[in-house]
Amino acid sequence: MLPGRHLPLLVAIGAAAAAAVAGTDWPQWRGPNRDGVSAESGWQTAWPKTGPERLWNVSVGKGFSGVAVAEGRLFTMGNKGGTDTVYCLDSGTGRQLWKHSYSCRSGTDAGPRVTPTVDGNRAYTLSREGHLFCFDASTGRIIWSKAASRDLAAKIPTHGLACHPLVVGKMLILELGAKGGSVVAFNKTNGGVIWQSGFEDVGYSSPVVQNMGGGPSVVVFTGSAVVGMRAADGHVLWRYKWKVAYQCAIATPIVSGDKVFVSSGYGMGCALLRVRPGRPEVLWKHKQMSNHFNSCVLWKGHLYGFDGDERSKYKPSLKCLAFDTGKVKWSQDGLGKGSLIIADGKLIVLSERGELVIAEATPRGFSEISRAKVLNGKCWTAPVLACGRIYCRNHQGDLVCLNVSAKS
Repeated sequence: MLPGRHLPLLVAIGAAAAAAVAGTDWPQWRGPNRDGVSAESGWQTAWPKTGPERLWNVSVGKGFSGVAVAEGRLFTMGNKGGTDTVYCLDSGTGRQLWKHSYSCRSGTDAGPRVTPTVDGNRAYTLSREGHLFCFDASTGRIIWSKAASRDLAAKIPTHGLACHPLVVGKMLILELGAKGGSVVAFNKTNGGVIWQSGFEDVGYSSPVVQNMGGGPSVVVFTGSAVVGMRAADGHVLWRYKWKVAYQCAIATPIVSGDKVFVSSGYGMGCALLRVRPGRPEVLWKHKQMSNHFNSCVLWKGHLYGFDGDERSKYKPSLKCLAFDTGKVKWSQDGLGKGSLIIADGKLIVLSERGELVIAEATPRGFSEISRAKVLNGKCWTAPVLACGRIYCRNHQGDLVCLNVSAKS
C-alpha cells in the first residue's frame, strides 16, 4: 500500500462527505449523492400521448455511458469506428461546446460504459481500455491523464472497465484491476497515486461512500466480494465473499447507515448486510431481486429495481422490495431490463425498448402516471432528470432531451 498524508485527507474527506449535494444538477453516475435520487420537484409528470416536448437530439456514438449535467453543461461518451469521443454539450440546446477523441476498441458489446464525473471545474472520464482523463470542464483542456494498462499494469476485464469515477475529498477513486492494488485513489488535482488496495478480481461495479462513526469508508463491489475500505488510506475494514460468474458484479451497492444492499445476476440474487469490523452480518438474502446491470434505488424504506437474472427462466420485471426484510411488495412485467431513477416520489423508468414511464414510488402497487415512446433500439442506460429536462440514450448513441419543466 502506498503511503499518503492521511490526517489532512481525513479532514478533507469528512468535510466533503458530510455535505450532501442538493439541487437540480446531476454531476455523476446515479446523481448528486450517487443513489439514483434527484432532489428536483415541480416537474411535469403528465404528458400528451406524443410524450414530452423534444427539445433536441444528437448522436454521440455507441455505448452505455450516461450523462452528467452540471453548470449548464452535459457530458457523455460514445464510440464510432474504434474512436472514443468525450462530448461536452450545452445541456439546454445540445450545441457542442467541446469534444475530445482518442483511439479505443469498441469491443463486441460496443462502446464505453462509464458516465463522466464532474467536480467543480473538472470532469473525469474512463474508457473501457483504461484511458483515464481529467479535463477542464469548461474548455476540454486535459489537466492530467493515465493509461491504466501502461501506468498501473491494470488487467482489463472481458467487457472492458466500467467503474464510474468517485470523488472523495481530494481523491478520485476507481476499481481498475491494477497491479499492486486493484482499487486506486488518485490525487484528483494532479493524478498522483495516493494509495492502492485490494487484490480481488476486478468487476464492473462502482464504489460508493459510507459514513459511520470511524470516519468515511468506500464500499467496493468487486468480481469476488463486497469490500469496505477506509477512505483515507484504503485499509480493508470488512469483506463479504460474493463471487459472481465471469466477475459480472455490475450494480452499484446501496448504502444506508450501517447497512449495505448488494445484488447481481448469474444465480446470485441479493442480500442486505449490516457492516461491522471483520465479517458483516447478513440480515436477509434471497434471489428475488437479481440486478443484471442496472442498480436498484432506495426510497422511503423500499427498494425499486429490475430483477433479471441471465440464468433465470423468468422474464425480467420491475419490483418493489421492503429494504429491512426483503419482502416483495409488487412486481410489474413488460418493461424488459430497464432502468430507473426517483424524483419527488415518482419513478422515472426507461424500458429496454425505449419507453419512458412515470409511476408513483409506492409499495402499494405499480401505479403508472404516463408513458411515451422516446427512443428505439436497446436502452440499458438510466435516464437523468436535471433542470426540468429528462435525458435518455440508447446503445446506438441517440441522445434525446425532453422538456418536463413546470413551464412546459
